[in-house]
Amino acid sequence: MTGTTDPRRLAEPRWQQAAVIDRALVRQAWRAAEPVHGMIYFVPEATERYAALGITGRAGYFASRAAALGPVGAEPVTAAFFNFNPRLVADALPAAWERATPAAVLAARSEAAGAALTRALGDAVRGPAVVEAAGLARRAAEAAAAHPQGRPLFAAHAALPWPEQPHLVLWQAQTVLREFRGDGHVAALLLAGLTGLEALVLHAASGEVPERFLRRSRGWSDEQWAGAVDGLRRRGLIEGDDPALSDDGRAQRDWIEAATDRLATPAYAVLGADGCSRLAELARPLSRAIVAAGLLKVDSVDPPKA
Repeated sequence: MTGTTDPRRLAEPRWQQAAVIDRALVRQAWRAAEPVHGMIYFVPEATERYAALGITGRAGYFASRAAALGPVGAEPVTAAFFNFNPRLVADALPAAWERATPAAVLAARSEAAGAALTRALGDAVRGPAVVEAAGLARRAAEAAAAHPQGRPLFAAHAALPWPEQPHLVLWQAQTVLREFRGDGHVAALLLAGLTGLEALVLHAASGEVPERFLRRSRGWSDEQWAGAVDGLRRRGLIEGDDPALSDDGRAQRDWIEAATDRLATPAYAVLGADGCSRLAELARPLSRAIVAAGLLKVDSVDPPKA
């Protein structure tokens, strides 16, 4: 490699190699339940409740996800969210706190989550699968709370009080676990020498998410995006006129994902292999119902998930 981060140089030290649980199970448990959390950024229930507080458009996304941190300004949110154009964040914060308190926004978010999950799951929202999944996910989220260092967005969400209804416990637990994984992912990206914009360009080059969606939702201009593409091409991480990952780029992304899984492991170790597999088994049909109900139509709402 020339001028880029060699994933082989980022290999795990010997003292980090002993995993207490298969990291594939960790990723499986997180991915299977992720729609339970992720839908909150796209459902009309959330948009309507934020609008009732006077917070509209993209400001609803930034205010609702940042509210656990308190009435913060744009700078710490830009740092924590990592891959948004700072100007986009500054358009929303701290102005949103002139319209509603963080506590009011958090309440609106929870109400929206409950309403959206009820719409998608119907009678199953009160069923035994949700109750069991909620218990497992909460155990993992509470175990993660012993590891807050370097994870500010996670720590803020982990400090929130737990709701009583099982479907809201499941939603909040998955939210906490998502932010735990997300803060670890940011650490991996930084160690790999990537900026937030560069991470988005590599994500688009992988073909997993359309470039148009990433550019629009994160607020980067054509010129800024093109500059990042040129820089990553010079570093040998992408290639071709329609940028795709090079071999080095794929190796780096593989390392980043493996490091993210490793950093997420402390949350799920408490469940063991059987608990992780069971959480995934319970969550899959719930997530399928959420998708089938249209709760993850990403083109329908501006504010996306980071």
